Amino acid sequence: MHRSTWLHLRIPFSLYLMPVFIFAASQFPFADIKTLVISFIAIHIFLYPASNGYNSYYDKDTESVGGLKNPPPVKLELYYVALAFDLVAIALGLIISWQFALMLLIYGLVSKAYSHPMIRLKKYGIPALITAAVFQGGFTYMMSTLALQHLDFKQLLEAKIEVPALLSTAMILGFYPMTQIYQHKEDTERGDKTASVIFGINGTFLFSAIVFCLANFGFYIYFMIFFHRVIFFVLFQVFLSPLFAFFVVWYFAFLVDKNEANFRNAMLLNKIASICLVSFFIMIAIIQNWY
Repeated sequence: MHRSTWLHLRIPFSLYLMPVFIFAASQFPFADIKTLVISFIAIHIFLYPASNGYNSYYDKDTESVGGLKNPPPVKLELYYVALAFDLVAIALGLIISWQFALMLLIYGLVSKAYSHPMIRLKKYGIPALITAAVFQGGFTYMMSTLALQHLDFKQLLEAKIEVPALLSTAMILGFYPMTQIYQHKEDTERGDKTASVIFGINGTFLFSAIVFCLANFGFYIYFMIFFHRVIFFVLFQVFLSPLFAFFVVWYFAFLVDKNEANFRNAMLLNKIASICLVSFFIMIAIIQNWY
């Protein structure tokens, strides 16, 4: 396999989406470690990279893209490797249940519509943002919960699952435009009117800040109603304080120098967010599963 193919799969970048899976694992005692490991590998090592590779094949980015500062030219091999990764993800899903495998398939199909020239959701801005937020957020939360708890589709309709699924969607809704903030030039030249292009750079910061605040309030309501523990919300603020601090500092740096809205800062925001959220949810998982 060519090195460029491995790079375009962007496996390390896929781990930035790990908080949603860990959130699902933290809310209830999960069934068993084997299911945890298989579902994690299916989603993060195969499903997400398959989507990254497939979309990279059609986007053919020449400038920085999520997780890849200098993308090399794509090769036809990338297309087939991406499809092979999808098949492996689904095969792993079948070890757990056919319902989980089906959700993996649905996620893969929707993610491919993002860049495929016949559909190319990416050029539709707000609908693309909503689709990405729903599938990378709420849908992934429910998919992960279904696998981890060995549930069926009907059980996913319970409020204790639907509410955190909505919060997961809100998290992605706030973060996703920030991943597009440095790509305006290339997206516009290609005819892709992303949400960040529509909002503008300043508007993207403000939109994300508003969504973050609303999501934060949503977590307060969730912890109080379903856990009756205000301490969870207090700890949530403590764990996320580095993220809040970086976001504010970055915004004011941008106001002084517009060049601060760049790839490096966007990826650093993703990294800090992932570390903060995963650390918090792991702590909750330990409490939920072993205490």
